Amino acid sequence: MSTFLLEIVTPEHVVFSHEVNSLSVRGVEGELGILPSHIPLVTPLQVAPIVVKTEGRNLSIAVHGGFVEVQSDKVIVLAESAELPEAIDVERAVAARERAERRLAARSNQDRVDHRRAELALQRAITRINVSSKSKE
Repeated sequence: MSTFLLEIVTPEHVVFSHEVNSLSVRGVEGELGILPSHIPLVTPLQVAPIVVKTEGRNLSIAVHGGFVEVQSDKVIVLAESAELPEAIDVERAVAARERAERRLAARSNQDRVDHRRAELALQRAITRINVSSKSKE
């Protein structure tokens, strides 16, 4: 089966760099599946898990915004932050989700910026929890 190089890079470090069979990402316009020889493109990403298929298994990686660039022989994900399942502190993610939900529930006293920050924090926490739970299945 054909493969391509996938690199997931944050401002701090390279999170993932391996040959993979396929990749599924959530762009701003919806879900996108990438296979070897995909047409080149660049699109912004939502805060959502990336699902990588390699060596017959699926791996979910928490990605928090950024862009995906598909080239002829590799795919680069430039993410604001990204975490492999084993790097996720689930207790911290659950606490962050609860804090964000409380902020959103008390919305009447917030301005738009605080509300948007709470929504993004909630999305990041849910993504971390989902990726962590999928790794244990």
